[in-house]
Amino acid sequence: MDFSVKPVLTGDRTVLRPFTEADAERMWEIVNDPEVTHFTGAPPRELTPRMLRDWYGTRSAQPDRLDLAVTDPADGELLGEVVLHDWVPEDRCCTFRTLIGPRGRGRGVGTEATRLIVGHAFGELGLHRVQLDAYAHNRRAIRVYEKVGFVREGVRREVEQRDGVWVDEVLMAVLDHEWAVHRGHPDVPRRHDDLRPGHPGAAVTAR
Repeated sequence: MDFSVKPVLTGDRTVLRPFTEADAERMWEIVNDPEVTHFTGAPPRELTPRMLRDWYGTRSAQPDRLDLAVTDPADGELLGEVVLHDWVPEDRCCTFRTLIGPRGRGRGVGTEATRLIVGHAFGELGLHRVQLDAYAHNRRAIRVYEKVGFVREGVRREVEQRDGVWVDEVLMAVLDHEWAVHRGHPDVPRRHDDLRPGHPGAAVTAR
């Protein structure tokens, strides 16, 4: 298992690639988008453009996590990010998070990006479990996670006040043996023959 290798993962709607310092300006716009802040919460400390340059300029050097830029395959525009972090090697487990800016929404980009990086987590990194948490009011994100195979495991009730209202947090995860069956498409019926090693249906797909 090696998080130090930063891959390029290609789908039909997006290409995931390693971050560079030059991505900081665009990510500054994305993290300050009102919808992003509403659904992801405020950062633990106030961000500055300099901090983001330092952050994204060092992502490719991190051996214990994987941060990838979500880009448009047509023109390379940066649309958001996907991240595997909080790696627990002995349990082969990590936490997933993502954020997509306004230009990437409503196009299936987030769904495909999630399939690509989670497929990489199981297929190449050998993880057993990928988990996440999401605010209960972030229904669009929860639909995406369920669509690619994450299972609701519980709710942390009233974990935080947002705009004067207490909000719940939904806990979700997907396991390697579950992913081996559906490959990020739990609602698509699969024949037993399709799961044989080497069969085209056994490959990770991003459609």
